[in-house]
Amino acid sequence: MTGDVHLQVKVDDASCVEVRAEDCGLVIFGASGDLAHRKLFPALFALFVRGLLPDNFFMLGFARSEMSDETFRAGIVTAIQSAAPQSSPEQINAFSQQCRYVSGAYDDPDAYLRLAESVHRCDVDFCTRPNRVFHLATPPQLVSTIVERLGAAGLTGEPEDGSTWARVVIEKPFGRDLQSALEMDSGLRQTLRQRQIYRMDHYLGKETVQTILMLRFANAVFEPIWNRRYVDFVQITVAESIGVEHRAGYYDQIGCWRDMFQNHMLQMLSLVAMEPPISFEADAVRDEKIKLMRSIRPFPTENLNRWTVRGQYGPGRIDGREVVGYGDEQGISPDSTTETFVAAKFFVDNWRWQGVPFFLRSGKRLARKLSQIVITFKKPPLAMFRSASGGDLPANVLVLRVQPDEGMSLRLEAKQPGTRVCLGTLEMSFKYREVFGIDPPDAYERLLHDVMLGDQTLFWRRDGVEAAWSLITPVLESWETNPEAGPLHLYPAGSMGPAGSEELLSGEGYGWLQLLGQRAS
Repeated sequence: MTGDVHLQVKVDDASCVEVRAEDCGLVIFGASGDLAHRKLFPALFALFVRGLLPDNFFMLGFARSEMSDETFRAGIVTAIQSAAPQSSPEQINAFSQQCRYVSGAYDDPDAYLRLAESVHRCDVDFCTRPNRVFHLATPPQLVSTIVERLGAAGLTGEPEDGSTWARVVIEKPFGRDLQSALEMDSGLRQTLRQRQIYRMDHYLGKETVQTILMLRFANAVFEPIWNRRYVDFVQITVAESIGVEHRAGYYDQIGCWRDMFQNHMLQMLSLVAMEPPISFEADAVRDEKIKLMRSIRPFPTENLNRWTVRGQYGPGRIDGREVVGYGDEQGISPDSTTETFVAAKFFVDNWRWQGVPFFLRSGKRLARKLSQIVITFKKPPLAMFRSASGGDLPANVLVLRVQPDEGMSLRLEAKQPGTRVCLGTLEMSFKYREVFGIDPPDAYERLLHDVMLGDQTLFWRRDGVEAAWSLITPVLESWETNPEAGPLHLYPAGSMGPAGSEELLSGEGYGWLQLLGQRAS
C-alpha cells in the first residue's frame, strides 16, 4: 500500500537568503583534468548563474598542459554545455571571460613565480581583493609539493589583521594510511594554519547528507527514539553500477576500503550517530563527529572475517549489456587482488548506541546506482494485531536517499479501509525534485561556496582524519599480511555483491534492504 503525501513547505525567507561570497580569486590546480571539467567548472558556473560568486571574481587554471587562455575557455564552455545543456550561451560566455590559464610543472619554482604574476595581474584586471582559494584537483602525492611551492612564492600568507585570506582545498584521499596522513598533515602545517586547510569530501555537500542533522535535531519526533532502545539496526549503502572507468591506475592502488570507507562511509555513519552539537558552528559539529568516530569499536583482526567481506567484480551484465570483470579492465593487472566491494559491521560503544549494529557496504559494478541510509526500528513489543496483519508486524523503516532521487521515505503500518481490522504497510515519501520543483544543487556548488565564505562545517579537521585512519589502517594491515583475514570473493557484475555480504547480516538475523519493503538480490 502506497500513499501520496501532501507536503506544505513553509520557508522563513529572511533566514534562507543565500549570501554572496566576498571578492576573491580561485586557482584550480589540475585544471586540464577530469575532475575540473566534470565537477568544478559546472559548479562554479551554477554559482555564477545563482548570483553567489563575488561581484569581482576570477578563476585561474594551472596544469602541465600548455594551452592559451582561449583554448582553456573553450574547454570550460564545452564542460558547462555537457553538464547543463539548457544554459544560456550569453551567461556561459560571460562566465568564461573571467577565466585564464597558466601552464607549468607542479614542482617547478619558476612556474609558481609565473602563477603569482598572473594572480596579481588578475587582481588588477578583475578588481579583486587579494583573497585566494587554491583548489588542488590533483593526485594526492602532489599535495605537499604544491603547498610548499605556493608558500615559497608568497601566495598563502595572511596578514595578522585578517584583512585578506588564503585557503587551500584538498581533495580526498588524505593519505594512504594513518602514517602517511600524519606525514601529509605535518607537511601542510609547515606552510598553512589549520584554518586555511579545507579537506573536501564531496559526499558531505549532498543535500540529503546535510538533511540528516536537520531531521534529527530540528524535529522533536525523531531524537527521543534515535537510540538503542528503539533502533534495531542501521544500514548505509553506496552502490555504483560503473566500473573503474578512467580511474584504473589510481583505483588499483587504493581499493574500496580506502576509497570509500575512510571518508564517505564513516562521515555518513558519524552524522547518523553523533550526539547533538551545542551549536551549528563548524567546530561544534566536528567535535561531536570526532567523538563518535573515537567511539567506534576497533575491528578484532584475529577474526576479521566475521566483521568484513571483501569482493571483486567479475564479468556480468549491467543495464542489459555485457561488461568485463575487474581483471580485464584496461589498466588493471589480470592478477590484481584489489577489492572493489566491501561490506562491514560496525558497533558504536557509547551510551546511545551500545549493541546496535551498523552495516555498511560499498562497491562497483553493482545492480544499480544507489546511496541511502536505512534506519530500521524495533518491532512493537506485543503483537496484538497478529490476526489483522497475518503474523508479526514488520518494523518501521526510515530511508534517507542520497542518490538518485534525493529524498526520504518512512514505512508505517496502517488500517486498510473496510469493515475488518486489516493492516497494510503505508509508505510515505517525498523527493526534493517533486516538492521544491528543482533538482538539489550539486555537492561541489555548496562546498565551493562554503570555502569562499570561510565555513568549515562540512570539511574534515585534522583530528577527524586521524580518528578515521586509526580505525581503517589495522584492517588494511591485516588484509595485507594475512590473506586469510580478507579473502577476495568474486561477484558477477550486475549483482549486489558477494554472497558473503548477505551472510554478514543473516548471522545477526537481518538482511540488506535495497528499497522499502524489498530485499536486495
